[in-house]
Amino acid sequence: MAKTKQQNLQAIKSKKQKRDQSHLHFAMTSKNYYIIGAGIFLIILGYILMNENSVSGFLPTVIAPILLVAGYCVVIPAGILYKGKELASEETVIETQKQESKTNVSTSSSNVKTA
Repeated sequence: MAKTKQQNLQAIKSKKQKRDQSHLHFAMTSKNYYIIGAGIFLIILGYILMNENSVSGFLPTVIAPILLVAGYCVVIPAGILYKGKELASEETVIETQKQESKTNVSTSSSNVKTA
């Protein structure tokens, strides 16, 4: 009976290693790159509007800084941190499987007999 438990643990570990190796994926998808590209576009547009020669104009003093802050502080970080529904669902499935395997391993009884 002890051999079967050890074999089961080894089988679970080997399946876990295979599963971990098969889920290699890039952290960023094409949608992330589109969002980052939109942020870069906002930054370039902000600098172009800031290049206007009037010092007291509405575009270089109000709109351009808003576009720059939005590009640097909102859109580009959002593009980096964005996770699609597919990636988020895969990660939750992997996390639940890890938790289940931890509980299965921790609840198994030991093979040592006490007197």
